[in-house]
Amino acid sequence: MTEMVEVVIDSVRVSLMSPQRVVVLRQRDEEKYLPIWVGTYEAEAITVALQEVEVARPLTQDLLKNMITIMGGTILRVEVISLKEDIYYGNIVIEHEGKNMEIDSRPSDAIALAVRAHAPILVHRSVMEAAGIVPEKDMQEDSTPQPPTTTKLEAPVTPVASEADEKRLDVFEDFLKKLGGDTGEDKPKEDK
Repeated sequence: MTEMVEVVIDSVRVSLMSPQRVVVLRQRDEEKYLPIWVGTYEAEAITVALQEVEVARPLTQDLLKNMITIMGGTILRVEVISLKEDIYYGNIVIEHEGKNMEIDSRPSDAIALAVRAHAPILVHRSVMEAAGIVPEKDMQEDSTPQPPTTTKLEAPVTPVASEADEKRLDVFEDFLKKLGGDTGEDKPKEDK
């Protein structure tokens, strides 16, 4: 288990450019973040559980948790175990009758289940190294001059990008502020 690091849910963010949402996981023992793009329904399932909102009927993750509990199982943890071709892979680890079972899962579903079961969320170190974001470090390593995309300008700057490009980039301003800097990512990561 030393190859795994524990994370907590930092936030669930909305992309205004697509129906996708971003779950931002934060490493528990340092300022390192892992953004995972998820679908709308999975993001809502995570948010409902985080906010402890009562729903009239059980959601899919509630049903799964109830079934595991009724059958005598315990959800020990959920894991994000690998990243291949921009797709995250995960497991739900359940203890049943003294045996640990690893069940293949999309990380978004596993995270929604972990919130309901109050189970830890772990990420493999190789995933954090490949896709994790350290805000200050990532800003220092980016030596390519970039046009400013935030409103925190000390002096007027002549825009390098077109006005349409600037508007398109503005939707990421809140996300970058929350992370504390530029991610350096070219495209979002998805989970399956």
